[in-house]
Amino acid sequence: MNTPAHIIINMLCLGRQDTSSILTPVVIGALLPDAPMFVFYFVEKVIKGTPEMKIWREAYYQENWQNFIDIFNSIPLIVFGLILTGWLGSQIGIVFFSSMFLHIVGDFPLHHNDAHRHFFPFSNWRFQSPVSYWDPNHYGTIVTILEILAVIISCVVLVQSYQSMTGRISVGLIGVSYLAYFIYVFTVWV
Repeated sequence: MNTPAHIIINMLCLGRQDTSSILTPVVIGALLPDAPMFVFYFVEKVIKGTPEMKIWREAYYQENWQNFIDIFNSIPLIVFGLILTGWLGSQIGIVFFSSMFLHIVGDFPLHHNDAHRHFFPFSNWRFQSPVSYWDPNHYGTIVTILEILAVIISCVVLVQSYQSMTGRISVGLIGVSYLAYFIYVFTVWV
C-alpha cells in the first residue's frame, strides 16, 4: 500500500480515539516503515540525480539500501518493541509498535519483486506475493482501485467519528497527501 493509505487505515483500526496521545503514535508508527524509502528516494533522485528507471531497477536493490529499508520492516524487531513497551506499561509505545506492525501486515501480501525481508536481520527470506500494490502485471490495477476505495471510506468514517478539529484536519491532510502522491505518480512515473 502507499504510505498515506497505511496511515489512514491505521487511524481507522487503531486511532478511533480522537486524542493526540493516540493519533500521534498511530500516524508515526504507520509512517515509519516507509520512511527509509523517502530517504532513499531523496538521496538517489535529488542528491545523486539518479535517473528514475535506474532508481527502481538498480539502486533500490543495493545491499545497503535494502538493509536500511528492511530494518524498519522487521517483524521480530517490531514485536520486541511491542513486548518491551507493554512490559514497561507505555500506552504510547504499544500504540506506536502496533501501528508499525499493522503497516507490515498490510504490506506483506502486496509486494512481489520489491518484497521486504520481514524477518531481517535474522533471515533474508522474502515472501514474493503473486499480488503487488503497484505492478499491473501482478494485479496492481485492481489493488490500487481497492486501496483508493478503502482510503475514501476510511476518511469519511474518520471525519464523521472525530469530534475535534485537529482530528478532522489530520484526516484531510492525509487525504490531500494521498491525492498529491497520485499527481506525482502520473506526472513523473506514468
